[in-house]
Amino acid sequence: MIIWTSRKFMKVGPLQKKQNELFEIAESQQGYFTAKQAESVGFLPTNFQYHVKTGAWVREERGIYRLKNFPHAQVEAQYVHYALWSRDRGDQIQGVYSHETALSIYELSDVMPNKLHMSVPENFRKSAKTPKSLKLHYSDVPKEDREGRIGYFVTRPLRTLVDLMQTQETSEEHIEQALIQALDRGLILMREINSPRVPAEIQTKFNEWITHHRSKMKKAVGA
Repeated sequence: MIIWTSRKFMKVGPLQKKQNELFEIAESQQGYFTAKQAESVGFLPTNFQYHVKTGAWVREERGIYRLKNFPHAQVEAQYVHYALWSRDRGDQIQGVYSHETALSIYELSDVMPNKLHMSVPENFRKSAKTPKSLKLHYSDVPKEDREGRIGYFVTRPLRTLVDLMQTQETSEEHIEQALIQALDRGLILMREINSPRVPAEIQTKFNEWITHHRSKMKKAVGA
């Protein structure tokens, strides 16, 4: 492999090439990568422990590693960590952050979840024990209901609120607060709320909250 410098062409050796390719993968995942991803760019599984011992890699758990010196935000990093935990045998991420965790990611409402809520396919199976930090919801999330972030997925705001209404584990006060904030910030549009994708009874409740909020705002302006 040849790279261009300001002075001359420089040949990159096989090891540097592998390291560069692994860095590109890790960069898209907050510094994390899986064993299969490392293998895909040429690292041998028999040498993984060597890279850990030298301090270049950190073994987070079985099959999941992190570049030790890669700068990352702690909160975002944990999202990537557990997203990679949810991967299937093909090394594809299955989990989508949802419910109260999705509210936190979008900074909607004052809810403070004590676990990371993740929706996984109904047929999701994992031999490894579910981490204590996770609360799994078995529900398929189609592509149109998810949003990609750096290294993980999160349910879109409207899907998040519908999920919360259906599970009935979050106070309606928080859901109403999140709905109004999402509308104000343009994260949800009225036409989406009134679309066939939202169950009729939830549409009715959402519209009641919106009407009530608008009424309060008119009174406040007129006061």
